[in-house]
Amino acid sequence: MSWEHIILVLVTGIVCGIINTLAGSGSLISLPILMFIGLPPHVANGTNRIGIFFQNIVSTLNFYHQNVLDIKMGLRVAMPSILGAVTGAFIVLELQERVVEITVGIILFLMLIPLWMKPSRWLQGSKPGEIKSYPMFRFMLFYLIGAYGGFIQAGVGIFLLSALVLNDGYDLVKANALKVFINLIFTPFALAVFIYKGQIDLTAGLVLAAGNSLGAYFASKYAVSWGAAFVRYVLIVVIVGAGIKLLFFP
Repeated sequence: MSWEHIILVLVTGIVCGIINTLAGSGSLISLPILMFIGLPPHVANGTNRIGIFFQNIVSTLNFYHQNVLDIKMGLRVAMPSILGAVTGAFIVLELQERVVEITVGIILFLMLIPLWMKPSRWLQGSKPGEIKSYPMFRFMLFYLIGAYGGFIQAGVGIFLLSALVLNDGYDLVKANALKVFINLIFTPFALAVFIYKGQIDLTAGLVLAAGNSLGAYFASKYAVSWGAAFVRYVLIVVIVGAGIKLLFFP
C-alpha cells in the first residue's frame, strides 16, 4: 500500500467507525474505498471484517463501562447469529451481490415508516410485558440477520437495531450497545470463512481497523450522553443515504 492509500483507508475507517457505532452501514463507504485501492470485491468484503471486529471490541468495552450493555441478551442471540454469519459468508462467495443490494435498499426505506411514525418506541423502548417474547421467532430473526451480516455486512447494524427495538423493546441507546456486542460475537466467524478462502488483505485490514477503532471510541463514548433522540436522527440520515447508495449507485 502507498502512503496515500494508507491515509485514505485510515480516514475512511474513522468515519465508518463513527457511523457503524451510532447506526450502521459504514461498510457502504469502506467497501468501495477498499476496492478503489485495488482489492477485488470478495477480498474487500473479507478485509472489511477486520476493521469491523476491532471497532466492535472498542465500542463494546465503552458501552459496558457505561452500564448500558445487556450481555445476557447478547449471549442469548449469539448462536443463531453465528450460525447465520457462517452461512452468509459461504453463500456470498458463490453469488451475485447486486440483487441482494437492491432488496436491502428497498427494505431500508420501508424501515423508515416505523422509525418516523412511532418515535416513542425507538426513544423510550417498551414497557415491561408490552411485547410478547417468542423464542423461536427470535432465533430465526437473528439467524437471518447474522446471515446477512456474513453475506455483505453493510447495513447489518440497522437490521440489528430494528430487531432489538421493535421485537425486544429496547430503546435506541441500549439497542446500540447490544448491536455492537452481537456484531462482535458473530464477525470473527464470518471473518474465519474469508481467511479460510484466502479472501483478505491483512495490511489494509489492520489500517482500516486502526481507523475504525478510533471512530468507534469517539462515537461510543458520547452516544449515551447524546441520547436516543440524536441516535434516531443519525439512523434516519444513514438509512436514507444507504438506501440511495444501494439502489442507484452500485
